[in-house]
Amino acid sequence: MNICIIRHGETDWNVIGRLQGQRDIPLNENGKLQALRCGMALKDGNWKAVFTSPLMRAKQTADIVAKCLGLQEIYKDSGLMERYYGKATGLTEEERKEIFPDDKYEGIEKWEELRDRVYGAVIKSADRFYPENIIIISHGSAINSILAELSNREIGTGKTLLKNACISMLTYKDSVLTISFYNKLCDEVFL
Repeated sequence: MNICIIRHGETDWNVIGRLQGQRDIPLNENGKLQALRCGMALKDGNWKAVFTSPLMRAKQTADIVAKCLGLQEIYKDSGLMERYYGKATGLTEEERKEIFPDDKYEGIEKWEELRDRVYGAVIKSADRFYPENIIIISHGSAINSILAELSNREIGTGKTLLKNACISMLTYKDSVLTISFYNKLCDEVFL
């Protein structure tokens, strides 16, 4: 089965580099257009279900993608939420460097906890519809934690800056997840 993982579309906070974390920020107009382009790129993929983080930017992306694909139900899973960034949440990159020059954010969710939470949500979603293809809408750090785990940290966390509305594709077979490709814009994806 294929698992298409999409990072949510752009928000105004993405544009200015403000760390969103688990704050509930909506898509901007460009983000809505990005989501629409993803949905159109995936039209021929034979998708069975869409899962999403409950955060507004992911949910809005999921709504647009699902509508393009003619899928009625969207499954929300808090396990797909973005990493909790503690006191760094809401700060721009410049502000974070000034307040946390060592990049150690007070109150941040531990990487292992993030990885386990997101990995568990992906497996649970896959098992629910196996062997049908599914789509998951999530967030940059959440997706990167999966990519890092599956690549022995060769890609993903700390190494890959995921673009808004980028697509990564996983394969799930015999209870094993593997990366097919990652961080492609929707117009680079040919199914």
